[in-house]
Amino acid sequence: MKDFEKFSKELGIKFKNINLLITALTHRSYLNEHQNVEEHNERLEFLGDAVLELVVTEYLYRNFKNPEGDLTNWRSALVKTETISEVSKDLDAEDYILMSKGESRSLGRSRQLILANAFEAIIGAIFLDQGIETAKEFIEKNLIIKLDKILQEKLYVDPKSLFQELVQDKDGVTPTYEVLEEVGPDHDKTFTIGVFVGDKVWGKGVGPSKQAAQQSAAIDAVEKYQKNNN
Repeated sequence: MKDFEKFSKELGIKFKNINLLITALTHRSYLNEHQNVEEHNERLEFLGDAVLELVVTEYLYRNFKNPEGDLTNWRSALVKTETISEVSKDLDAEDYILMSKGESRSLGRSRQLILANAFEAIIGAIFLDQGIETAKEFIEKNLIIKLDKILQEKLYVDPKSLFQELVQDKDGVTPTYEVLEEVGPDHDKTFTIGVFVGDKVWGKGVGPSKQAAQQSAAIDAVEKYQKNNN
């Protein structure tokens, strides 16, 4: 059995009801293989999502005088799946999530979603067990600290738009996207796309649709392009 008391200490939270944390880390697939477990984390995730959005919104409102559009973009960048799954992974939540053997082998977007949902469920568990102030401290300590990097690197901007802006400012041209590989049946294709500036490929991305693969390629390209031109 996983040591949830140890994980609680790692989170810096002394749970009155440790079962709330265990439920927060229980993926629905786990119930298929463990008939004695009655509840998974989706209800806590639902609650935690609302708490997360409120705390981030209040923080941005109190600390920045920017217009609504800016604050909305910054909030979206903070609470999106990619960001919160990364925080969840940094907290080592992956080592404590209860899931089926099949689900434990999932990778890519599926694993990101599991980690992100667990993070939101943990917030829901903290809120129920400790109240809003402790949940707020947890969110500020682990997630809102990412805001400086998001603002500095303009991660709140759509990656395709950002890469186009960078390239047009530096080279005066528009990047192009090309499908490099397409595998799988029509109902379950995986696309690999490259983003080019002239003949040079700056980034590659993989996804279940051309749009998703383009976004992934743009993220890769922005990172490489900025490093190359700094």
